[in-house]
This record gives sequence, structure tokens and C-alpha cells, in this order.
Amino acid sequence: MTQVKTGDTVRIHYRGTLQDGTEFDSSEGREPLEFEVGSGQIIPGLDKALPGMTAGEAKTVAIPVEEAYGPRNPDASHAVPRAQIPDDIPLEVGTALQMRSPDGGAIAVTVAEVTDDTVTLDANHPLAGHDLTFEIEVVSIG
Repeated sequence: MTQVKTGDTVRIHYRGTLQDGTEFDSSEGREPLEFEVGSGQIIPGLDKALPGMTAGEAKTVAIPVEEAYGPRNPDASHAVPRAQIPDDIPLEVGTALQMRSPDGGAIAVTVAEVTDDTVTLDANHPLAGHDLTFEIEVVSIG
């Protein structure tokens, strides 16, 4: 049987959970996720778990913070004066927004805190700082 190796295009079904069992993502009800193994298209820990697997094989993989989205970076959270946020922007904690970087690129941020004077915007990935668990099944190796 053919085993997954770096450079192969694979299709997988997956279910990702936090340490407390909360599901954060799943391919259930969707097409399998397709990507090239070892290309950096997915988190490192998941990429490293695939080589050696065969089509139809399933396993559960524990992925530490360092091989997932990394630790939370406290410098990626900034309080800005509330007056600088346009009135039509929703300011509920947890709301995902986009800001423009100095070079014009988009930066995804989440509203982390709202006070009368400031809005704290967090540019960390929502899963940064978390150990993750993935249930994966190789659907095909291409």
C-alpha cells in the first residue's frame, strides 16, 4: 500500500479540538481538505503526523502549541482610542475585524476588550497558545 510522503498531495477528513474537547473545526459535511504534505500549507504538527499513513488510515494526534499556531504574543494586542474606531464598526468582544497594516496589507484582529475610552484589538491567531488534538483520516494520496 502507498504511504504518504513529503511532496504528496493528500486529501484528509479531520476534526480539531481543544484540550477541553471543544471542537474548533471539522471537515464533516464538506469535501476533504486537500494540500501538499510538507509545503507549509497546514500547521507543522499536522504536517509531521501524515508521512507513513496510508489511504483509509485514521489516527488521533496531539499537537503542542509550538507545532500548532505558536504561543500567544502579548505584543500583538493593542489598545486604541475608541474615538478612532468608526461608529458603524461593531465593538462586541470576540468580533473579528480587519485592519490595514502600514504597507496596505490586511491584518485580522479580534475585539478583546471594550471600555469607555479604548478598544483592545488582538492580532494573535484565535488558536495561538493552545495545544490541539486532531482526529485525521487519509482519504486519498495523489
